[in-house]
Amino acid sequence: MQFLVYILAYPLLWLISILPFPIFYLFSDFVCFLVYRVIGYRKKVVRENLALTLPHLNDAERKVIEKKFYKHMCDLFLEMVKTMSMSPEEMERRFHVTNIDLVLDYAKRGKSVILVASHYASYEWLLTINPKLGFQGVAVYKRLANPYFDRLIRKIRSKYNTEMIETRKAIPTMAKNQREGILSLYGLASDQSPKMERIFHSMKFMGVEVPVHTGAETLAKKYDLAVLFVEVKKVRRGYYEATFIPLADNPKEFENFKITEMYLKEVEKQILEAPEFYLWTHKRWKHRIE
Repeated sequence: MQFLVYILAYPLLWLISILPFPIFYLFSDFVCFLVYRVIGYRKKVVRENLALTLPHLNDAERKVIEKKFYKHMCDLFLEMVKTMSMSPEEMERRFHVTNIDLVLDYAKRGKSVILVASHYASYEWLLTINPKLGFQGVAVYKRLANPYFDRLIRKIRSKYNTEMIETRKAIPTMAKNQREGILSLYGLASDQSPKMERIFHSMKFMGVEVPVHTGAETLAKKYDLAVLFVEVKKVRRGYYEATFIPLADNPKEFENFKITEMYLKEVEKQILEAPEFYLWTHKRWKHRIE
């Protein structure tokens, strides 16, 4: 059944990917109408998250953010599909990096890096910048239940020479690369809720005390990796801008959980600046600590 779903869906995904951008975004508007107005996908979760984290706004203001979010979310996932057929030149025109020299300097110094991102703006197109950075790019991701779609997502995300690895393979991969002297850049999005068995620390995120992922900080200290945050902004529809922000050159010098705190503060700044571009459908605050 999983294979049947895949072979039926794949031709449609390919056709979507080759649509000219004006028609592509009209299609995204149609999908948004279905997802938001007809299906109401996770609308309750989105509203609860917005009310919890943005209490200073009234209902009408949060409703505006909600509508903008669904439009962006549909753009986001269809833009991932669009990656299947986009040329590198078109991608470079639409996803701009402001300070790439900062990362190139780490490569020149022979310093491997952990790049922490968030589920904000275009975290999918962020993977396309790897060929410019001078590292072996490695992105840590959560495997999909459908193995055929998982293979497709890996193929799309690996188009720009980024190696996709499951979370459980992060430590063996880092250990191997360090042992073999492979200069690497590891990408992690660490702003979602950890599994209960992996909860080691909690802190305030968007004003709410919640368990937090500490893996990026732990790995950075274990393998002496510099930590950078990548801030991605949506300039306008279909165009994004990324800026690298150094968090820790020598992570072992920081007290435990300080780097995680610094990271989440950067994520908060993004959200408060333009909350409609955050991925509100995730149950990020489900394990609140009262």
